Parts: sequence; structure tokens; C-alpha cells
Amino acid sequence: MSESSDTTVLPGAEAWSADGGTHGALVLHGFTGNPSSMRPLAEAFAAAGFAVELPRLPGHGTTVDDMLTTSFADWSAEVDAAYQRLAARCDRVVVAGLSMGGTLTLWTAVQHPEVAAIVCVNPAAKPDDDMRSFIQGLVDAGETVMPGIGSDVADPEVTESAYDQVPLAPLLSMIDAVDALQPGLAEATCPLLLCTSPQDHVVPPANSDHLAAVWGGPVERVVLEHSYHVATIDLDRELIAQRAVAFARAACG
Repeated sequence: MSESSDTTVLPGAEAWSADGGTHGALVLHGFTGNPSSMRPLAEAFAAAGFAVELPRLPGHGTTVDDMLTTSFADWSAEVDAAYQRLAARCDRVVVAGLSMGGTLTLWTAVQHPEVAAIVCVNPAAKPDDDMRSFIQGLVDAGETVMPGIGSDVADPEVTESAYDQVPLAPLLSMIDAVDALQPGLAEATCPLLLCTSPQDHVVPPANSDHLAAVWGGPVERVVLEHSYHVATIDLDRELIAQRAVAFARAACG
């Protein structure tokens, strides 16, 4: 579903792009978040000479009502369009994502085996039947939203710009997408930089352990000791940027 023409984007939540050289970086934000949570990493890629696309996923960065009519199919379509824009002007493309952006990063790597490398920060990657049953129960009871999961950040000076409610039907679509991705994870071959916060109150770190175990390509892991879930704007944000840029440069040659 598309947003209405009078939709107002929250300050800082706009999509962002940068011109660069022959290598590109597609940078993806998470569920109920928006591009502001990934802007530091996107700008680090741009400063390193990468062409960058940081899309705003449909239904995000405006109002939770806009998100209620969207699903993983809408978000992945927007991601694929951004990937195609990069691929049209770059020889090699890397993809980096946070949380559900990590799920979409994995999806992109499965859809496009030519991806040079991927970076996942606290990705949702492990099937969770209990969570699915719980959310489905709420939906069956007529609920459309539940309290938000945003701004899980250790830095007391940082607040994530995210919705204060979670739309349930879109969340179910993400859970289903994680399930559907599983066969492709083992078949993927591109290098993966996997950054994980041991203290994550949104996506259990077991998701990263599962991904590292099943991913078909080489895996390099980084522990984010000082950050919670939204690590890209948290106390380890500079570490993430440094490691991601170095990893992407090595993969692109």
C-alpha cells in the first residue's frame, strides 16, 4: 500500500542518498524506525567514497496509521528498487541493515547473489513460533497495535525517532518473512559482518547466533559491549561504522 499524498515525514526521517564512486552501499532501517537510525552509518559509507541509498520504508517515519496497511512485501519492494538504483551506477554493492533492516539485508543477499557483502546489526533472523502465536492471538482478539519497542538505547543522550506503538499485522508479515528466508540463508555465499549487542531488549542475541550457524558464506562477528538494540546510534556507533566500512572496502576490492 502507498501512503497518502499529504503524508508528513518526521524531521530527520527522510530517505537519503549520496553520489560516490564505483562501489555502492544500501543501508536499511528497522521495524517502526526510520532512516535517522541509520544515517550515521550511511554518512560513514559516503565519506569513504561509496554511493549510498538509505530508503525510507513504506509506512515508516510518518504515523503508525500509515504503517498498519503495509507489510514485508511493501518494504522489500522499496528495498529492491533502491538496490536497483545503486546497481545501475555501481560495479559492486554492499548492503547493511539494523534489526528488520538486517532481515531485509539477508533477503536482498538471497535475491541478489551478486551482492559483494552484507552487514547485519542485531538482525531478526531466527524463527519464533511462540512470538508468532502471541501476536496472532492479539490480532484474532481484534487488537491492531501494542506498546512500542523503539529507542532501546544505552546512551542517555540519545533517543530513537520511532513509533510508540507496534502495528501487529505488519509484525506478523515480518515474522513470516523470517521463516520464509531460512532455506536461502544456507545457500548464500557472500561475506557477512555480524554485529551483536549482548544487551538487546528487542531482538534476542540468539538471532545472531542462529544466523552465524546457518549462513552459507564466511562470517565475521563483532560484539557491541556498550550498546542496546539500536546500536547504530548508540555508544558503539563509531565502532560499527569503522568495521562496516573496512569490511565493505575489502569485499569490494
